[in-house]
Amino acid sequence: MIVGVHPLAGFDKLLHYKVPEGLRSATAVGSLVRVPVGRTLCLGVVGVVGPPEDFPVDKLKLVAEVIYPFPALTRDLLQLSRWMAGYYAAAMDTVIETMIPAAVRHGARVKERTFISLARKLTAEEQAALIKRAPSQHRLYAFLEKQLKAHPRELVLSRTKTSASSARALVERGVLKETITRVERHAYSDELSHGELVASQPHALNAEQGVAVASLEKTLLTRRFGVSLLHGVTGSGKTEVYLRAIQAALAAGGGVIMLVPEVALTPQTVARLRSRLEAIAPGHKCVVWHSHLSEGERLDGWLALASGEVRVAVGARSAVFAPVRDLSLIVVDEEHEPAYKQDESPRYHGRDVAVMRARLCGAHCLLGSATPSLESHANALAGRYGLLRLTRRVDSRSLPSFTVVDMRIEVARARGLTSLSRPLAEAMSLRLERKEQMILFINRRGYSSSMQCRKCGHVEECPHCSVTMTYHRTDETLRCHLCGEQRPAPVRCAKCGAPDIRWRGLGTQRVEEAVRRLLPRARIERMDTDTMIKKNRFREILGEFRKGKIDVLVGTQMIGKGLDFPNVTLVGLVDADLSMHIPDFRANERTFQLLVQVAGRAGRGDRAGEVVVQSFTPQAEAIQFARHADYDGFSAAELEVRERFGYPPKRHLIRHLFRGTNPDKLKFFTEQWAKKVREVMGGRMELRGPAPAPIEKIKDEYRWQLWYFVPSVTKVIGDLSRLRDEFAWPDDVKEMLDVDPMNLV
Repeated sequence: MIVGVHPLAGFDKLLHYKVPEGLRSATAVGSLVRVPVGRTLCLGVVGVVGPPEDFPVDKLKLVAEVIYPFPALTRDLLQLSRWMAGYYAAAMDTVIETMIPAAVRHGARVKERTFISLARKLTAEEQAALIKRAPSQHRLYAFLEKQLKAHPRELVLSRTKTSASSARALVERGVLKETITRVERHAYSDELSHGELVASQPHALNAEQGVAVASLEKTLLTRRFGVSLLHGVTGSGKTEVYLRAIQAALAAGGGVIMLVPEVALTPQTVARLRSRLEAIAPGHKCVVWHSHLSEGERLDGWLALASGEVRVAVGARSAVFAPVRDLSLIVVDEEHEPAYKQDESPRYHGRDVAVMRARLCGAHCLLGSATPSLESHANALAGRYGLLRLTRRVDSRSLPSFTVVDMRIEVARARGLTSLSRPLAEAMSLRLERKEQMILFINRRGYSSSMQCRKCGHVEECPHCSVTMTYHRTDETLRCHLCGEQRPAPVRCAKCGAPDIRWRGLGTQRVEEAVRRLLPRARIERMDTDTMIKKNRFREILGEFRKGKIDVLVGTQMIGKGLDFPNVTLVGLVDADLSMHIPDFRANERTFQLLVQVAGRAGRGDRAGEVVVQSFTPQAEAIQFARHADYDGFSAAELEVRERFGYPPKRHLIRHLFRGTNPDKLKFFTEQWAKKVREVMGGRMELRGPAPAPIEKIKDEYRWQLWYFVPSVTKVIGDLSRLRDEFAWPDDVKEMLDVDPMNLV
């Protein structure tokens, strides 16, 4: 038996090996193996079975080891890895390493526990002899004689005050028996005790939900590939539709993957899913899958899925690679979120990979959002995706009222920048009197975004990046949020020595301070990456918020989506302009999505909700369309603009980023490369650039970029990659391709 192996050794080539007789039964396509590469042993994945075309078989080396008795990559995952390597211009080994968790590849140990129980009873004579010769052994025997089941060995030895040697002696005589059991480490196994209790029984469906569920159930029975876009307003019961679809898939014998955009949203999703599975499908378990788990939790979850013990996986972006058997349904919640895009190689988009994986294994992919991405919306309009609509909130609850505050007027009235406008402050005071809860959102951490001297105008900038340093008042430091540079905040200007320092811009710390001044008796918590360092802190705060122990939650994007708190009646967007004025053609789309999603956190219970949006550009289209929750109007206007300028989804965009420490050298080679591409491939794509990136320097490296607009990625990416490999790049110039980028800054 001869196999072709993709070695995880830093090069992209298929190597062939002979399989020894004793390993053949465990070797198959997708198996994780250890093979000799040069003088070392490396891990690899079996890609094909069969001899090489141009190498003598008798000179092939032997496979050294097969790591698991079942394939580490299912056939559809192996096919998916090849598609990803081609589409995203990534090395095959990096794709495989992304698919197989490090705990699995690096040999993390399975946790085992030894149980002991009685194997046979002793006669009266044997007991008397044991009491006389080995009283500790008899004490152990007498304890287990009264037990009806096996118990952990360490617990029994502790209770009886006996040693392991006593137990071993009785096992050798056949009096006791030991059973070794694998202990599974379940992530979030305590979730139902952390304030995330949800109804285990299915809710009654309204008419729109019923139509959506019936359509999905019918589709799932066909076991054919398809994609559906579930477009439902916030609070319309999309999660209930997901759960019904999952139930239908499991009932038909299929496996399920459910994706959420952020690790932070996983606990709530897990709680809902486990609670429902326990009620409607006893015996079905749910594996949690994301990068923040311990190695043991990742290993045990992977083993449970790969061996077929569990058929449901839920998690963030990387859960799309979970080795679920007989996969029939992939759910992508909040499919519009840029968090599904990986920012390092392979730079894949979790939503798009989910669609492709569904296609490869004949599964159905269900995309859900209150504000679908324009790419998915365009696919639905073109008939490539099915469209399911939920236009009303459950129980006919009304959408929250929407107030837009013109901050130009507020600044003039206050004679300076203010964090909380008068309408927002009044609404907050009223909600506190009613004992209702509030969420304040600002997508910038820290206290102020910059420090400026009023006398000479000097602004403190990061020495390594082209950005200003952010002021953090909690520890009186200036920090760069790109490279991590940190230093004490000055009390005098570093340039002229004047003490007249001004802090400009808003951050979560400054908003929190303003709320404490406004509502001194309120219980306030701040949620951003600075406060969420401690493990499980996110879950603890959300649990306290759900129980009513917190009145005001101030936070960044981690509180802006997916969370459901019935007592929240007021949501304030402190600075709605932050996401609008950036050099990105998706800025309007992201602002609209953010406004609608954050506003959707209000009024999800029996009480009416209110949203207050603070903006210096209240007339902006994104704000006005969000004010009326008019997704169709916004998407039509934005798609017309994209069509006019040829932006996605009209065409695909490939971003080519170049980095180097010498700005002149970087510019020269970037321009030479652009010239070469125009000569060879200019007729097949539109090139824009090269030009400096919006943030020109990060971590002491200068950055230039080039954009390629193409009608089809697959028709150009191979030739572009080959041309890139042939180009004479200097060692100090780095470059990377980002297909369908989500971050253009």
